[in-house]
Amino acid sequence: MAGEVYLTKEGYEKLQTELERLKTVERNKISRAIGEARLLGDISENAEYDAAKDAQAHCEARIAELEEKLSRVRIIDNEDIPKDKAFIGAFVTIVDVDSGSKDRYMLVSPEESDYESGKISIQSPIGKALLGRQVGEAIEINVPAGTLKYKITKIER
Repeated sequence: MAGEVYLTKEGYEKLQTELERLKTVERNKISRAIGEARLLGDISENAEYDAAKDAQAHCEARIAELEEKLSRVRIIDNEDIPKDKAFIGAFVTIVDVDSGSKDRYMLVSPEESDYESGKISIQSPIGKALLGRQVGEAIEINVPAGTLKYKITKIER
């Protein structure tokens, strides 16, 4: 078993909501689909039945994964984290040294990462480079396309 899973309160609630949806709505929907597919006749050559059984297996695997993760969750308490450094749960504003473009990211655990909403994993290249840094620090991040250079301009909690 892996170690603790660090989540924000919002991230924990999101996983709890997904687990409840899978256990209630999705399980029922898949159960109905299996029942309907059985009515179509011989299940040995029934594509609908096979698809429903595959969906059931994926659903049950995700439920098990979520239950296991949630059993190891430690909710991040911002009171215990230094406010002047970039740690999990912090919003970090960075400026590209070359282009001057600004980005604002929230540092989160891999389970919560969602690039589209500005949440980046502390295990991503940018997240790793920002961890423990302070306002004013310059960072260089090696990515496949080359080296990115940023300056940290703001850290918020």
